[in-house]
Amino acid sequence: MKSTTHPTQSAHEPLRPAQEFDMRFTSTPRGARLARRLVSHRLHEWGHPYNTTTNDTVTLIAAELAANAVRHGHVPGRDFHLRLTIDADAHAGSTTIRVEVTDTRTERMPTLVSPAPDAEAGRGLLLVAALATHWGTTPRVAAPGKTVWAEISTPPVR
Repeated sequence: MKSTTHPTQSAHEPLRPAQEFDMRFTSTPRGARLARRLVSHRLHEWGHPYNTTTNDTVTLIAAELAANAVRHGHVPGRDFHLRLTIDADAHAGSTTIRVEVTDTRTERMPTLVSPAPDAEAGRGLLLVAALATHWGTTPRVAAPGKTVWAEISTPPVR
């Protein structure tokens, strides 16, 4: 598990997130539940308390992306990877919280579809799209797979 808080950086260093949590999880429902819990816990530690809109929203997004990685991105014997970052933009007066979930399935890209009204599944990505400021997918560079990411903008923690 990797979790870091970076000090102020010089102008010559590449920008790194102010806070970062990075961990691999088993590609099982249990792994997805653990990912959701750890995201909520980490946000609480970083000043976004439990039962606040920010914590609840980011945790729900992380839960949906992790569940999709388990359900649609699962390859036997392969884990999924979750990365949570917070970047504060002093000039814009906002904070961007980003959730990234990486799996090893390249051929199954997420798409927004409207499920039938009586369907029992298929609404997770619609929730992500509705709650996130931005979301998308990025192919993995050094290995097969993809990263599905979502960002929300929120006022900075004071």
